[in-house]
Amino acid sequence: MRAMYLANVIVAGGISISCLFYPKNAVTSVFTGAFQYSEAIRLVGALWWAIFLLSIVGLAYPKQMSLVLLFQLIYKSSWLIFAAVPAMLNHQPYPKSMAMFFLAWVVILPFIIPWKTIFS
Repeated sequence: MRAMYLANVIVAGGISISCLFYPKNAVTSVFTGAFQYSEAIRLVGALWWAIFLLSIVGLAYPKQMSLVLLFQLIYKSSWLIFAAVPAMLNHQPYPKSMAMFFLAWVVILPFIIPWKTIFS
């Protein structure tokens, strides 16, 4: 579980800094040019910043912070279902590398999340 938090610290930390402080660069680096610049990129950056900070705490308290992982499972699955898949089916642009990363997490997270801890 700590490996997932560490991955969050590295990935979400880097992406959040890019989106919050260099949003025009994030259009090409994070979103691979699939979207046009919008201040919504900073909103996404703020979400990933929160995940970054909570994952730092998760390194010390992995089970207690497991709701962070559940939250990621829900929002990544939702984005794949409601944004990436329709874009793919309609031959519209979407960040393919982000979709692949999200898909990997959606497959892995159900095996990492301590379900008994969450529902006890």
